[in-house]
Amino acid sequence: MDNFLQSLKPKWESFKESMYLLFRNPLSAAALIVLLILALSAIFAPLIVPYPEDIADEAHISEKLLSPSGEHWFGTDELGRDVFSRVVYGGRISLTAAILAVGLALLIGVPLGAIAGAYGGKIDNLIMRITDVFLSFPPLLLAIAFVAIMGKSLTNACLATVLSWWPWYTRLVRGQAISIKERVFIQAAETIGTPKWKIIIKHILPNCLSPVIVQASMDTGGIILTVASLSFLGLGASAPTPEWGLMISTGRTYFPDMWWYCIFPGIAIFITVLCFNLLGDALREIMDPKTRKR
Repeated sequence: MDNFLQSLKPKWESFKESMYLLFRNPLSAAALIVLLILALSAIFAPLIVPYPEDIADEAHISEKLLSPSGEHWFGTDELGRDVFSRVVYGGRISLTAAILAVGLALLIGVPLGAIAGAYGGKIDNLIMRITDVFLSFPPLLLAIAFVAIMGKSLTNACLATVLSWWPWYTRLVRGQAISIKERVFIQAAETIGTPKWKIIIKHILPNCLSPVIVQASMDTGGIILTVASLSFLGLGASAPTPEWGLMISTGRTYFPDMWWYCIFPGIAIFITVLCFNLLGDALREIMDPKTRKR
């Protein structure tokens, strides 16, 4: 038991140092707190929204397009539904879509990058030429083309985003793998006959995690923007789904007289993306001592 506790001590000290570095910057600390609040709001949305029935396509014509008030904090939409309730539920949809898209992009891009960097030669050339084909298209344009082929839906919008994002992780991990495989401990493992796949799993991938985590945290905000953009263009979520991009798309018809309809979902996107970017900068500082501010 004592040995187990002793083994945990360095990890605990590392965790405390990371928390200190994170919270010594007021912006990164505020970003983390806001993201935690957004995550909890998304998880417990059914319990905290005042009008859960307004998530569906239910109309309250007598209350349509009411301005913000004590009863409806963010006003109501063209069907009389509470905008605040729909924005909170929209956070659940956007965060879930972004996390799933980032996760799938990592599952595709990270192994391919590690294999390309570790093996080199023809395997590297094949993987990187395929990657270059995907990188030659603007991400949003490629996503639009994919959704246009597969059909309009939130699921296809997420898959289209994965299609646009995985090549960046492949390039990032490949560069890291090429650098790592030249180190002495990798050469020693090869000398004693360790299989290449085991070297990739036990040595190369763990040493690539820091830049991947930083990149993923910053890409989450970008993916939220991409999914919202696809919904705004009518290629993502469809009514009555309370997705932020779709709400802005519908609300622009009533702007600027009924400004609250699209302003509040827009503010939600802005705050969420900004917080992910700030958190990504903080993680970069924590994981890379060279960029750490003294």
